[in-house]
Amino acid sequence: MDRHTEERGRIVVRRALPTDAGDLAEIDPVAAGGDAGRRANIVKWCEQGLAYVAQGATGSLGYCVLEYTFFEQGFVTMLMVAPEARGRGVGHRLLDAVAASCTTPKLFTSTNVSNQPMQRLLQRAGWTPAGLLHGLDEGDPELFYLHRPRTGATPP
Repeated sequence: MDRHTEERGRIVVRRALPTDAGDLAEIDPVAAGGDAGRRANIVKWCEQGLAYVAQGATGSLGYCVLEYTFFEQGFVTMLMVAPEARGRGVGHRLLDAVAASCTTPKLFTSTNVSNQPMQRLLQRAGWTPAGLLHGLDEGDPELFYLHRPRTGATPP
């Protein structure tokens, strides 16, 4: 288990359990805003053991999803940090945790070109740009990033 310092205590990053799905949906503005599809995905990710949760003294601070469906390589499908927890290193710690548990030689993720905060986070966390894809979101290309985790890792 990764343990890190939070402003009011400790941040613990661990694999999410099915019982965490409700908390994760509440800190995700899309799910909390009533998006049933996002809520269903959060439940599925937790049930399948694909989600990691960052928790602190105040409760769940963020979550990250690691899948292996992108050309059989690791792919961070979702990284969500509660709005009130942003800028405190939660996203970086979640990325570090999934990189440490990734079982493939390459780990990818993507974000819209318009998402400058995510791009800055990825660069600070040691990810490198890997390509650009047009056509997913009209007028806002998807920028892919690559991280080469150490191999042979064991999940936290």
